[in-house]
Amino acid sequence: MLLGILSDTHGNVAAASAAVALLRSRGAERLLHCGDVGCGGVLDLLACLPAGFVFGNCDIDRAGLARYAAALGLECYGEAGEIETDGKRIAITHGHNPRLVRAILDGQRHDYLLVGHSHIQADQQVGKVRVINPGALHRAARLTVALLEPAANRLEFHAIGHLSPAPPRVASGGAPGVVESLP
Repeated sequence: MLLGILSDTHGNVAAASAAVALLRSRGAERLLHCGDVGCGGVLDLLACLPAGFVFGNCDIDRAGLARYAAALGLECYGEAGEIETDGKRIAITHGHNPRLVRAILDGQRHDYLLVGHSHIQADQQVGKVRVINPGALHRAARLTVALLEPAANRLEFHAIGHLSPAPPRVASGGAPGVVESLP
């Protein structure tokens, strides 16, 4: 199964729409959103395929998002969720709770951990767990998403090129070019 992974839309429906269109055009069969959805309009876009999401630290109306997701037939995993596909276990959480991330990594029970929060795409191996951050669709130097084919352990990052992202912010007191983790 080809998974389309996106994160940190923060209600940016235009970027989310472009991202979902790109993921679908590349063959995504299921969408996973790593948190900071931002609004029901983003959930509307996810409903074009089987999809699930976790809450991010900026998802304030969690009860409202969960109710709306249920009405659309989407899976709301709360703070963290797990799916299994192609014999691979995939954990998903936003990444803003370091204890939760550490517990998942320490457990070494998953093949993949999908996170967001930092607004920076990443792909790293921690023991047996491959940690993937698709990047962000709001307040990022580049707006990016990812496609994951777990059976083949194949990952691709894709930029959403025709939209102008907001410029990255420099960390207070940091060196020029240092991008801070955005809430």
